[in-house]
Formats: sequence, structure tokens, C-alpha cells
Amino acid sequence: MRTVFLPCAAAALFLLGRATASGDAGQEPVLQVRIINFNFETVQVTWSPRRYSGTNLTFVYKLSSDEASRPCCNYIVHESHTAGCLLEARKDEILCFSLGNGTDILFQKCEWISAYLKPSSPEDLSFRWHEDAVTVTCSDLPYKRLVYEIQYKSIFDTEWQSKEGETCNVTMQGLDSEKCYFFRARVKTLESSYGSDTYPSDWSKVTHQQRGELRDSCQEKKLFPKFILICGMIALLTVSLLLLSLWKVRRLHKCLMPSVPDPKLTFPGLFELHQGNFQEWIKDTQNVSHVAKTEATEQECVPEETLVVQLQKAEAEMPIVTTGPLCPPTEGEEASGDASPVACQPPQGGEVVSLGGFTFVMTDNSYMLL
Repeated sequence: MRTVFLPCAAAALFLLGRATASGDAGQEPVLQVRIINFNFETVQVTWSPRRYSGTNLTFVYKLSSDEASRPCCNYIVHESHTAGCLLEARKDEILCFSLGNGTDILFQKCEWISAYLKPSSPEDLSFRWHEDAVTVTCSDLPYKRLVYEIQYKSIFDTEWQSKEGETCNVTMQGLDSEKCYFFRARVKTLESSYGSDTYPSDWSKVTHQQRGELRDSCQEKKLFPKFILICGMIALLTVSLLLLSLWKVRRLHKCLMPSVPDPKLTFPGLFELHQGNFQEWIKDTQNVSHVAKTEATEQECVPEETLVVQLQKAEAEMPIVTTGPLCPPTEGEEASGDASPVACQPPQGGEVVSLGGFTFVMTDNSYMLL
């Protein structure tokens, strides 16, 4: 919808020129009309355009302070057709108006405009904190028989809590100044004075208060990590106390009921072979120990390591002269003292090995164990 401002004479000619037939003769249609009095400053009268699609209805009104009726100068237009009218108001008066389609009168009514009052929203809220209470004040409207409603909630609350007063001076108890609170206000009319067709005002802008100071907003996220940290510390402390208690219980159990060693581990075979007869088990154990010692003594005589010497072929053409045990000197040589070396030919058909001053002749299939 949009509002079109036309001079009164031009508006009357415009509507008369575009008016169409209203339907069957003698049948008066019913219109849905809504009236809102905005704080005794402006009166808005709207009607449903769907009932008369493509038709411009004329609105003629007269206030009790006017001498004669006059057409609407400020029409509300919806889809290029009239859908309402805005009127200026200065005080509580009787409004008489009629809606017509050409020369046919479709709807007419006379009402006090106060019966459709919608007060303006409270402005400039003030807060006075004292201990666990806060008093909210604002400027009162110039007319009486109103109800001022203040709503508040903290960041931990899911629903608003309300407190009402006949003036804009409302005190709320049981608040924690350390918490951040949301506040908003509105004005309602007393049904006993204005009737049931009035409207409450719009809510004022939400105000944030904490520790008696105005805040830009209540930051819920700042408290969330602190809550997680506290929960984590509590959980860690609980787990630590549980582990400490289990350790204490285990130590107490050991002190009250010490563990007894199992003789099966200390005396192997006592119960499996001898059915717990210690005398038989000790005899058998002594015999086993003696045999074990004998076997250990015999094992000492066995060489621990066996040296296998693999032979390399000696060149057959080289003469080998040696004075080792393979060619010992004769008695004559020893008596004569002849120290000239005598060539000693090693046996043929084998390989010669010298080891520790001794010379050995080995065949291809021979090996030596040392």
C-alpha cells in the first residue's frame, strides 16, 4: 500500500470519474473496515479492496468539530485502487464517515476515535538501581487511564517477565545487578475506559543494563567459555578424587589382607608330582641336583669351541724345508753336530699344513678339529 495526497476537490472528481456499478440493486455489501487512532494525532481508516476488485470507493467523513462533511484528501492506494484514508485528529472526537461506490452508500458509521486508540511507544527510559531492585521511569503520555508495562529478562531466561503500573514509574524486585538484563516498555489502555477495540503501543527499543550501567548488548558468548571452564575443572577434580580413592582402597586392602605367595611357583613339582609330600619332593630335588651337577662337570670336559681349519692347496713345485716334527733329525746328525740343513721332502699326494710349529700332510678329504 501507498498513500496518495490529492486536493479534496480533485479527489472527489477522480473517484466519481472512475466509479463503477456496485452490484445488484437493493443489496448492501458488507465491508471489512478497520480504524486506528494513532495517539490522537492521526486516524487511519482502511477497508478491504478485494471485495470490490477494480473499484475505487469514495470516503466522506465529518468530525464533531467540523461544520460539514468533506471527502478524503489522503487516500491509501493498493494496486492502483483506494484502500484507506488518513485523517488528522487533535483530540477525542466523534468521527462519522461513509464509504460509497458512486452514488451508492456501501458503509457508514459514527464512533469516538478514542475507542480505537493506539498510544505511542514510551521513550527515554531511565533506570535507578538500588540493591536487588530497579525502577524504570519515562515520560507519561498527556492522557490518563493508561497502563505502562515493563518487561525484562536476563541472558539466562527464555521468557519475558512483566510488571505494570498506572504511571511510567515501575519498580522490579529480585534482580541481580551482576547479570545483564534486557528491558522494554509499552503502553496499553484500560478496557473499562476505552473499550476492547483499542491497540497496545509498539514496544520500545530494547535497553541493556548491567551493574547499573547502560550496555550496548548482553554478550552471551562471553559467559559460555567461563561456564565450560568451570565444568571442566569440576570434572577433572572428580576424576582425580576417584583415582585417589581407588588407590587408597587398594593400599588398605593390601594392609588388611596381604597376599600369600603360591608354593607352586617356589616349589615346582611339589603338588603336581608328589601331591604335597615335601620329603619325597626334597629327595627327588636332591637327585635331580646331583645329576645336574654331574652333567655340568661332564660338559666342562667337552671343548667349548671347535675350530675347523680349511686347507688351501700348496703349490706342488715348491720344495718345503722344515725342521718340525714331520722330519726330525737323526741321532747321527745330533751326535756329529752337523747343523747343515737337510732337505726333507714331504710325502707326496697331499697338502702340507703348518700349525703351531708342526707340519701336517692332508688329503683332499681330510679335515682337522682342534
